[in-house]
Amino acid sequence: MAARVFLQSDWFKVLWKNEGEAWISCKIPGKPTLYGSLKCQAVDPDGLPEITASEGFEVLEVTKKSIHVSCPDENTSSKFLAPFTSFSQIHDKSVTCLDISGGGGLGVSSSTDGTMRVWQTNNGEKRRQLSGHMLEVNCCRFFPSGLVVLSGGIDTLLKIWTVENGSCAATLKGHKGGILDTAVVEKGRHVVSSSRDGTARLWDCLASTCLTVVADCETPVNGIAVGTADSRIDLGSPNQSSSLQEAGTEGKIMLLAREDRTLQGVALQNKSPVFVFNGSSAFNCCTFLSNSYVVAGTQDGDIYYLDMRNTCSPLQTFHRSGAPVLSVIPFKDGFMASQGDGSCFLIQHDLDHVIELTEPDCDPVYKVAIWEKTVYTCCRDGVVRKYLLSEL
Repeated sequence: MAARVFLQSDWFKVLWKNEGEAWISCKIPGKPTLYGSLKCQAVDPDGLPEITASEGFEVLEVTKKSIHVSCPDENTSSKFLAPFTSFSQIHDKSVTCLDISGGGGLGVSSSTDGTMRVWQTNNGEKRRQLSGHMLEVNCCRFFPSGLVVLSGGIDTLLKIWTVENGSCAATLKGHKGGILDTAVVEKGRHVVSSSRDGTARLWDCLASTCLTVVADCETPVNGIAVGTADSRIDLGSPNQSSSLQEAGTEGKIMLLAREDRTLQGVALQNKSPVFVFNGSSAFNCCTFLSNSYVVAGTQDGDIYYLDMRNTCSPLQTFHRSGAPVLSVIPFKDGFMASQGDGSCFLIQHDLDHVIELTEPDCDPVYKVAIWEKTVYTCCRDGVVRKYLLSEL
């Protein structure tokens, strides 16, 4: 684990005031943690603060919403980004899942208060309440059209919703345990789901039926993802018995982030195993970076970067803290991840520093969604935050 810079969670509120001061630290493996402070000496006419750092730290750059700080002796730095805006009125309790429509104008989120709502991304105004699950909703996402929402609940049900009027267009029944994750295949004729019952299922949305059990893992499947496989990856022989209803599943791999410390790849069409990778602890989430590369996060804070063509060992393992990795999502040539200690960060291969999305104070960030250069996060503190990467 490399040295890591930490900054006071409300730094952007404190340091934008004359003589404001915020703590900073650098956690160094095998050495004592270095502690220091940042201080605002003055604020210029454009509203930018002049910030100085205590011994051991250096301020490299300040913009209206970000600050880049280094610890030169440890050759490490981080750029901290403040929220562009925050929405605290969408739900009354912890927000556990969210997604953004393909056009970027609408968000959907679910909460421990039992609600699932559609809202405007420009101001957080609530547009629709999607009511019908008997208990809490674990996961929700838009179809590619942005006009339809898929949700999965503790009540074992998947539901498909029309955003236009908030009505439930279909209910998919078949799981025997709470739904933990979902994914949409191509344009949305098919969806897949995973559950505490240990199964991952493929569904026909038009017929509202389960076409097949893609995998029966005998352990909860915490997260799933579907992607197109590189032509060099062996997906087995096409299943001649596959029905026309399963059209669109050819050439696809489903990733399964399993509770038994296993990340598994399965051919979606014929259900044949593609790879199995054993991690350090339970896998919580997974995503495709390309048709060959994937990343997956575990309960003890490891993030594995894997080549599906050879999963004997990871290409790289990231470990920034021991907190559970709760969400991973691709972005350009890297990925964004969130953890149970309130951290949310962007790692890109062309950057020599990590970008940290800040403000949650140790509250888990459950989910991250990206639309173009805008990032949305949901947190245990009940707030949906919006960050502009263009502010960097």
